Amino acid sequence: MTAIAAPALKPGFADPVFASQASFRSVLDAMSYPGRIRTVSAAIDPPAPLDPALAALALTLLDFDTPVWLDAAAAPAAEWLRFHCGTPIHAEPGAARFALVADAAGLPGLDGFAIGEDRYPDRSATLLLQLPALSGGEPTRWTGPGIDGAVVIAPQGLPEGFWSLWSLNAQLYPLGVDVILVSGREIVGLPRTVTVEV
Repeated sequence: MTAIAAPALKPGFADPVFASQASFRSVLDAMSYPGRIRTVSAAIDPPAPLDPALAALALTLLDFDTPVWLDAAAAPAAEWLRFHCGTPIHAEPGAARFALVADAAGLPGLDGFAIGEDRYPDRSATLLLQLPALSGGEPTRWTGPGIDGAVVIAPQGLPEGFWSLWSLNAQLYPLGVDVILVSGREIVGLPRTVTVEV
């Protein structure tokens, strides 16, 4: 009998403990201070189509107890995520605690994701949206907790009508989804508490 060779999987973090801690600090900082661009410095060579920051956040935030939904563009990385994170992958967005979206232009409506429950608003989804760039797009003005006055952010590649959907999401507070915008090695936190003016 001959062994059947399994397809080679790219490695995860070179130093899992240090890299995941550093990436987690970046996420905490990004969500605590919305609108501030943060850099994820972990050394990682992710499988296509994941950007380094998206892959690093996945390795940091996902585990066997955090179901994830992948859009069609991120689906080729499913086996890599299963191997390195042990995360269950769900076909329905509403069943997932995290969503990895490698092609934000095809993002389904935000109301299709878990928004939490009245007694447990933390049982909501966090969306990781990969974009072409976090600057150079249509300027938007963000206000809310963690922002000193206001900040202007101009991400590229969000789907048409996204900010209208975001306004409806913000009205659900304390329920609603949270979002982390990702491009290359950069991330920006967009928690449900943020009001965005276009």
